[in-house]
Amino acid sequence: MSTPRNLGTNTPPTGTKGPDAASAQPASPKAADPKMAEFKLADPAVIGRSMADIAERSQRIVADWLDRQSRSTQTADPLNLGRAFLEMTAKLIQNPTRMVQAQIGFWQDYVTLWQNTTRRMMGIDPAPVIEPDQKDKRFRDEAWQQSEVFDFIKQSYLLCARYVHDVVGGVEGMEPKTAKKVDFYARQFMDAMSPSNFLLTNPEVLRRTAETGGENLLRGLNNLLGDLERGRGKLSIRMTDPDAFRLGENIGVSPGKIVFQNELMQLIQYAPSTEAVLKRPLLILPPWINKFYILDLRPKNSFVRYAVAQGHTVFMVSWVNPDAALGDAGFEDYMHKGVFAALDAIEAATSERDVNAIGYCLGGTLLATSLAWMAQKGIDRIKSATFFVSLLDFEEAGELSVFIDEEQLKALEQRMQQHGYLEGSDMAATFNMLRANDLIWSFVVNNYLLGNDPFPFDLLYWNADSTRMPARMHSFYLRNMYQQNLLAKPGGITLDGVALDLAQIKTPAYFLSTREDHIAPWRSTYRGAMLLGGKTRFVLAASGHIAGVVNPPEGGKYNHWVNEAKPDSPQLWLEGATELAGSWWTDWNRWVTAKAPKTVPARIPGQGGLPAIEDAPGRYVQVKSGA
Repeated sequence: MSTPRNLGTNTPPTGTKGPDAASAQPASPKAADPKMAEFKLADPAVIGRSMADIAERSQRIVADWLDRQSRSTQTADPLNLGRAFLEMTAKLIQNPTRMVQAQIGFWQDYVTLWQNTTRRMMGIDPAPVIEPDQKDKRFRDEAWQQSEVFDFIKQSYLLCARYVHDVVGGVEGMEPKTAKKVDFYARQFMDAMSPSNFLLTNPEVLRRTAETGGENLLRGLNNLLGDLERGRGKLSIRMTDPDAFRLGENIGVSPGKIVFQNELMQLIQYAPSTEAVLKRPLLILPPWINKFYILDLRPKNSFVRYAVAQGHTVFMVSWVNPDAALGDAGFEDYMHKGVFAALDAIEAATSERDVNAIGYCLGGTLLATSLAWMAQKGIDRIKSATFFVSLLDFEEAGELSVFIDEEQLKALEQRMQQHGYLEGSDMAATFNMLRANDLIWSFVVNNYLLGNDPFPFDLLYWNADSTRMPARMHSFYLRNMYQQNLLAKPGGITLDGVALDLAQIKTPAYFLSTREDHIAPWRSTYRGAMLLGGKTRFVLAASGHIAGVVNPPEGGKYNHWVNEAKPDSPQLWLEGATELAGSWWTDWNRWVTAKAPKTVPARIPGQGGLPAIEDAPGRYVQVKSGA
């Protein structure tokens, strides 16, 4: 049986002999293994000081938590899980056959696992009963494969997880949305119970504990307390070093000026990098769920820098991080004070009435509603529309839909009424749950069990820089689009007295979706693209909601698919698509440039019809949630 080598231990000090030396080290059947580590003893004085500090900080954290709980109006089951799992249990009782079948399969596999583990101890190397997905990063440490013990723990967990998934997924007769909720939270539970998340069943953590004499656990506890302090008793996991980045200094650094602002947004005009620019300006509408600089993280992966280099005069909307004063702001306010105000400002700055426009995620949904509103009014100022991973048809809106039932919406609306907005941390927690292993549990292991400080990473810095959502707007968005899918229905939504019909939009449109998107599933965005009445180009990129979009040509990391045909079925579109290497950025640039190739001398921000207010990235983006 292979043992301590698989725990990652190191060689004991030379010169130690006899029973005294043996008694000073952990018992092991292979104490002389050259990879066996000395178990380092921690300094008692350090431990004493640390525990005193921990006790004092813990008291403050508990006091903060109790204070918040005393003021909370949240119901006992805000996610409405009790009713969902009760319905599942009732269906299982009515038809227990599937559960019995799953149990039989589970026990057969478990017996095989026991037999295989015994054979491994005898020197035989049988094939595993079950293996983790190739993308699963939880079991990368070699001990999960090389040690019979940890391999058994790993496979036991994977069998249990598969069993739970089979039972939950096999329940017949459940309402589809309830079934999806039960499946989602069952996976959340199984992700939380992974052996990689616990000290005694994670070989990498055990190895680090032996090497440091437990100092990693003290550091981890301090990291945990720090995160609880930042969240005032609510866990706020640090995903990256927040002090490693400064907006306008090493992130969001594309040069430009704020040339317009109102209470809802600032408008950035970026400085040109070419002597001549395209006559038609480019307006980018990012989502206000997140901040705009996802499109301008670093020069090497900045979509802004790329677009400017291709000769576009780029204008970017930087949404305000709303406070209670904007709690009554509605979707129509984002249209009038966002889209239409930006169009007027661009015309004042460049004398150009026509623009090309891009909407990212929720910004794309806003772009479509604005185009539908303008179509009914006979206004034609946006000459081409690009949609980055944007939902227009919310019938199958992915796993976010598990949060959108009537009980949860009422609880959310009640919570928003306390402040006039949804706190950014609540929104961030929701999105993190969609990728819990990557965005929650990996940091629990790294920060709290291994005692590491998070690595500086620009994308995770942006991800943690959450924004609030105005109460009235957010309620309208969730109820009318996610819950009732009214935007996809002609006349289903009325904004500022105008009934919207997406089929009236004749603007040429470019839809970019990503194959592994867990927020805006590409099959749903495809169906949304078919709702528009004009000519559309649909392009599918590899990877997900962020990485598939932020994919510069220089990196060449992810490929993309194109298909000139527009069959009704997204699957038929994919089957007939051509896969192309590299970034979709060049395809988009060819498409949008061909719409209006005429050029003019480069425009300098602040030297046109609008004076510069301040340097990019501006003040609005600097406002943190909770500040």
